[in-house]
Amino acid sequence: MPNPLDYPLPLGLVSLCAFWLSAWVGGRFRAWRRPGTEGSQEDFSFILGGALTLLGLIVGFTFSMAVGRYDQRKNHEEAEANAIGTEYLRADLLPPAAAAKVRGLLRSYLDQRVLHYESRDARRLRQIGAETTRLQGEMWSVVAEHASSQPTPVTALVVWGMNDVLNAQGYAQAASWNRIPTGAWVLLIAIAIFCNGLVGYVAREGRPSYYLVLPIALATTLLLIADIDSPRGGVIRVHPQNLEATAASLAPP
Repeated sequence: MPNPLDYPLPLGLVSLCAFWLSAWVGGRFRAWRRPGTEGSQEDFSFILGGALTLLGLIVGFTFSMAVGRYDQRKNHEEAEANAIGTEYLRADLLPPAAAAKVRGLLRSYLDQRVLHYESRDARRLRQIGAETTRLQGEMWSVVAEHASSQPTPVTALVVWGMNDVLNAQGYAQAASWNRIPTGAWVLLIAIAIFCNGLVGYVAREGRPSYYLVLPIALATTLLLIADIDSPRGGVIRVHPQNLEATAASLAPP
């Protein structure tokens, strides 16, 4: 089932409509209520200030969570490139035939990792994942076979490097799954709707255009947070520049 948070633009538009509607409903409640005293108006303004402060804190924390996860994905992409480049050099410690095979597999594996970061199509990603798993099995079989026949400290270094390559891919995959919890999104949207309702209730004018300021600001903020938090659905994504640089340096002459 597709994750709605992977589509930041529709999420922003739906949020804008929901926030504007809640502000309009708040304005309607104000029009229906009996005229109150000035003190009642001041009380509502105080409640609105507190609610907006709470909303600002939650938005700030949520934005910080999204940025932290984006940085984590970037760091793991860099770690993948370093692990692959290091293992490519350690292949010199293997016999010529095994070294050539490992290098060829690493180049193919590196191409698949670059495609993984650039592709958005779910079907294509499944194909890339299957090919990546196959290449991992072949690379491990080559170094494991040599390590079994010649269990030396030098061979152990090659096996260790290949283990780092496989682990780096697993860490990168885990980082892409590490998203802002759904509960945090529900809490953020619920408080945003409540605050927009209060703004509509406290506003002295009932014109619908007056209710668009806060909804537009909040919807744009949610769009940005969802864009940063989504590994593939938005405009802001991790570009595999380290993997591409490694692929260029490992290209056969």
